[in-house]
Parts: sequence; structure tokens; C-alpha cells
Amino acid sequence: MPATGDGRAPGATGSPGAPGGARPGHAQERSAPEAPAHGCAPDRAPTPGQHPARPPERRADRRSDRPAKATAPIPHPRSKAAAGPAPSTGPAAPPVTARLKLLVIEDDATDAQLLKAAVADSGAPIEIHWTRGLDQAFGLLAPTSSGSRRGRSRGGDPGRGGDFSCVLLDLAAPADLPHPSDPSDGLEGLHELLRRAPHTAVVVLTDAAGAELGAAAVAAGAQDFLIKNETDGPLLARALRYAVERKRADESQRRLVEAELRGQENARLQRHLLPTPLLDGANLSFTRRYRPGRRRALLGGDFYDAVRTDDGTVHVVIGDVCGHGPDEAALGVALRIAWRTLVFAGLTGETLLTTLQHVLEHERRSDEIFATLCMLVIEPADAGAPGAVERARLYLAGHPPPLLLGEDHTPIGLPAEHAGPALGLLPCDDGQAVWPSHIFELRRGWRLLLYTDGLIEGRIGAGSRRLGQDGLAELIGDHQSAGLTRGRLIDSAIAEVEELNGGALTDDVAVLLLERNPAQLILG
Repeated sequence: MPATGDGRAPGATGSPGAPGGARPGHAQERSAPEAPAHGCAPDRAPTPGQHPARPPERRADRRSDRPAKATAPIPHPRSKAAAGPAPSTGPAAPPVTARLKLLVIEDDATDAQLLKAAVADSGAPIEIHWTRGLDQAFGLLAPTSSGSRRGRSRGGDPGRGGDFSCVLLDLAAPADLPHPSDPSDGLEGLHELLRRAPHTAVVVLTDAAGAELGAAAVAAGAQDFLIKNETDGPLLARALRYAVERKRADESQRRLVEAELRGQENARLQRHLLPTPLLDGANLSFTRRYRPGRRRALLGGDFYDAVRTDDGTVHVVIGDVCGHGPDEAALGVALRIAWRTLVFAGLTGETLLTTLQHVLEHERRSDEIFATLCMLVIEPADAGAPGAVERARLYLAGHPPPLLLGEDHTPIGLPAEHAGPALGLLPCDDGQAVWPSHIFELRRGWRLLLYTDGLIEGRIGAGSRRLGQDGLAELIGDHQSAGLTRGRLIDSAIAEVEELNGGALTDDVAVLLLERNPAQLILG
């Protein structure tokens, strides 16, 4: 087949029926009369007595006064873009097949011309580029873009190369590789091609005596093999299309497997991020909710935990690593595990928080990463003292304070005057970062609501006003007055916060409800 000057087969540069690369139907649109400046383009030439800018509905009414004509039914809903004369009722045109961009690696110019002639005989829209060896082919394959990685030909500039849908490799072509992977099997060129262009379909050519070599090439990663003397134009075109579709299916399967593996990894990470509290013998109910801020995300940077030590003291923590995603979630897991380990080692208060900041400083990927944290230490009441009450110590590291839910349905925000900086913002060895405690009493039937700032930073309406801590306290009080408790209380509160925000919250949200009960109850 004679070359066209740019290495492409004749008739393969445009879609059939659309000269110059125009999409089908555009030629009719260009031939329609130009629309007046003050109106829309009419869907047909204006007739005498009819205003050219009259809306289509009124034109349809006026045409109804005329003698009836056999016209095609108007589909509903009607398209806004007028479309020229009524479509022909003749046979529908065959669908236009997407052009396939093929790179042929063949050292024999005669064989290359035979391949081009075979493509021309097939009538398939295939754009051929020919190279004599792998070195020149790798230069064309180097700028591979996302379009070819997905098995789609985007019709790139022939001078620039890249974006090839398929490569046709003659196994007899010399590889000329400085370090062949396995020269003993005769497929060293194929191995290097698959390494350089892992997302492009590959079909190999062999002679009649090399059928076994062709099968070995398919086993090595090629999509198909063809025997030179037994391949005509239709068979070649069909094999190339099959190879492209098979490669696309393989890529889809690979991405699906990768997504499943990521989901399994995220699930394992999430199990560490959302632990089971160790509150045996504490006689507390523990209700928690966790929602990552990003859509379809499994993980966020929020974390929490609660444990009871041998002396009966209950330790609770909730924190928030700045940012979203697996990196922040992994850091949250590290901080949560470190916090639990330090608690069981006997550390508490500022000593614990100082050590936890050191963990953060060593584990974070950059100095800009920090974490806010709220920690509660609830000391058991003296069982022998009449009217004894429990006491709690609150430590805040740049985190919003909890709400103390009273029996009169009036939540009280605990003070934040003694809050220290977020972990990782200031150095703690020289005394710049300190976290003093706030001590308060817990009366009978107490309930504490701990949360991350994602719950209070949602907007109220279309303006810039945020819900804030006062707004959350009022909202929780209303839901308490409606008789909601525990999980229903948290779920309804989150749902209303999202409704006020006008949609899902952008930040991660973690909420804990800890309350005194005569018997231990841990709720999900």
C-alpha cells in the first residue's frame, strides 16, 4: 500500500462521512440560515408571513393551520438545539468505529508495505506508524498519556508519537538491547516493550515455523499473535481490535483488584483507627459515631479511645489530625496506639501529652502537621463516702471542650480557658507548650459528649456563619427535649447539622457519648 507521506493509511485520517474531522451532522448545521441577532436560530427556513425569531412553540401552532404534511414525530422532551430538515426515513447509517492508532515494529520494508496494504484492504479506520526497530519505537512510545493507558486512541500528533492503541511487533526484528532480560527465549524485545509500554496492547508477528514462539509471547504478556503468511486484511483488523479490547478489559480488572486491595487495607487501618474501648467494670455506656469528610472515603484523621486502668480510673481521648486521607489516618492510628500504651504504662496529664507530641513529631511527614486532642481522666468516687461524687480532669490541646448534658436538657459547655496548644505546634521541651488541667465534678446520671471540630464548623444556611459550640449545645438540648438518647441522639444531631450545612460536612466527624449507668453498656 503506498504511503501517504505521514505514515498513515489512506482514508484513516477522519471519521467516515465527516470531512475534515467534523462530527457527523455539522455540515447540515453550517448550511442552515444564519440566525438573526435578536432571536434564536430557526429549525427551518422562514416562510412568508412568519417572523424568523418566533419561538418554536408558536411556529408549531401556526403550522397547524396549514394543510397536514407527513412529518416525523417530534420526540419528547424536545431538544433545544434546532436540527435542520427532518431526518431521512431510509436505512440508518452504520456506527462510526473509533480510529485505531497502530505502531508497527518491522525491520523489513517490504513486509511493512504488505501490512499497510492489508489494512487498506480491510477498510478499517487504522492509522499506521512504522519503525524499523525498538529504539525508534521507544522514542514514539515515551510520551504515553492517560488516554492510551486506558486503551483509547486519542489521535495524537504523528510527529510527536504516543497515544498508541496497539503495537504490532515482528519477533524477527532485532532487539539490539544492551542488557536483554532473557535472550535464550527469543522474546527479549517483547519483554522490553512490555516494560516500556505496560498499558498498550501488543500483538506479535511470527512466521509459520514460529507458532510456538507466538504462544510463548502471549504467555509472556502479549494480547495475541499472528502468522505472517496466513494473515489477511480482515483478520489483521479483527485481531488488532480484539487485542485493544482485551487490554482494556485487563486494565479494568487490574484497577478493580487494586481498588479491592486498597479497600481491604483501609478496612484494616480503620479497625485500628476505630477501636473497641476497654471499659470492663467501669459501668459506663459508650456510644460513638465516625464519618470521614471526603465522599466515598473510608478514613479520616480523627481518632478516639477509652480505657479503664486497674485502679478504676477511666481515660478517654478524642483527637483530630489536620488533613484527610490515608496518611492522616495512619498518623491518627499511631497516636491512638501510643496514647493507650502510655496510659497503661502509668502516664497521665502533661507528661503523657508531652510524650505524645514527641511521637507526633517523629511520625509526621512534615513540620506543618499537627493534631488537636481532648483528654478526660475520670476518677472513681469513694464508694464508702455517702453522697460521694466522681471527679474528672480535662486536658485540651487546641480542641473544642466537651458538653456536659444535664437532666434538665440544658447542655453545658465545659470551660476552655486552660486549653493548651495543639500537639506539634510549639516545642514542649522548653516549656512553651503546657496543658494544664481543669477539674470538675460529675453528678449522678452524668453524660459527656465529646466531638471533633468537624461537627461545629458546618455552615448555617448560605452565608458564612458557622454552627459553633453554642449552636451545637442548643441543638443537642432540643433533641434531648424530644426524648432522644444515646445513638438516636447522636444520629439525629449529625443529620440536622448536615441539613443546616446544606449537604454533607467537608471535615471528618467523630462523636463520643459517655454516660454513667448502673451496668456497663457499650453501644456502636
